[in-house]
Amino acid sequence: MSAPRPSITAVLPGDDPAAISHAAELLRAGGLVAFPTETVYGLGADALDPIAVRQIFVAKERPVDNPLIVHVADVAAARRLVREFPPLAERAAEALWPGALTLVLPRAAIVPDATTAGQDTVAIRVPAHPVALALLHACQCPLAAPSANRSGRPSPTLASHVSADLDGRIALILDGGPTSLGLESSVLDLCHARPLLLRRGGVTHEQLVALLGPVDCVEAAEGAVLARSPGLRHRHYAPRAQVELVAEGEGEAAAARALAAGERVALICRRVVVSPAIVRRLPETLEGFAQALFATLRALDDEAVERIIVEAVPETGVGAAIMDRLRRAAAG
Repeated sequence: MSAPRPSITAVLPGDDPAAISHAAELLRAGGLVAFPTETVYGLGADALDPIAVRQIFVAKERPVDNPLIVHVADVAAARRLVREFPPLAERAAEALWPGALTLVLPRAAIVPDATTAGQDTVAIRVPAHPVALALLHACQCPLAAPSANRSGRPSPTLASHVSADLDGRIALILDGGPTSLGLESSVLDLCHARPLLLRRGGVTHEQLVALLGPVDCVEAAEGAVLARSPGLRHRHYAPRAQVELVAEGEGEAAAARALAAGERVALICRRVVVSPAIVRRLPETLEGFAQALFATLRALDDEAVERIIVEAVPETGVGAAIMDRLRRAAAG
């Protein structure tokens, strides 16, 4: 039975065992609960309950052809959701779970079409966050959990971001403070002769190659393969303001042009800048930049900025995932 939609969403501390127990009860009853992971906040429902899963799409206003990532407590739970768990999956899970890596594998019959968007594969990961793991152990079911935001918006890295997008649409938010990575998981498809990185994220391409050998990237994939991962075929990660991506060092000139056109402008960069635009200097490290990016985009929306100019970062390590998100935000 589906839980009734609340008029106001409760927010409870994620480190409170009573809150975890209450959240588990809501999930078992078919409700929706947002919870923190190390990547971003996820919006969870029982992954094996198609009625509950469909509520995720309604709450997020998410396209129904966009598959969901299933979060599980451990490798044993992952095995129950797939037809096979090949040697490369074993190696990846042993080295990188719990962590920001999602594996795409042939789904077992118990996983409903609602969770996989009708694909014959399922995307699975074990999150590396104490609140997420406590919730998974308490509810004793796999949780389908995309990012806990309205579809297309920047992913939530604080409980307040979830409230801003989903208040009144879900039963409960477990507040675990700011997420540590700030970008979604990497999605690795292991249904081919060679691993295919569908989405760049918290685990880098370089890490995967060092662990598994050659790993292809999604740029060479066909549309049918793209459908196996979220975040690839629809508008994502975009604030209400127009995002403009420029090369490093070109931010002041781009901001001056937008200001001359009468726009309210913000500039995001990693260096000291003197500009009449609103300037947000993010950490120089790529990891720090990633952790702060989505929160900064949301904060600038709150300041009624019309255009956000972002200077590009090097596309090495997590920088490749940052640039993927910025290009998708700018394309919106």
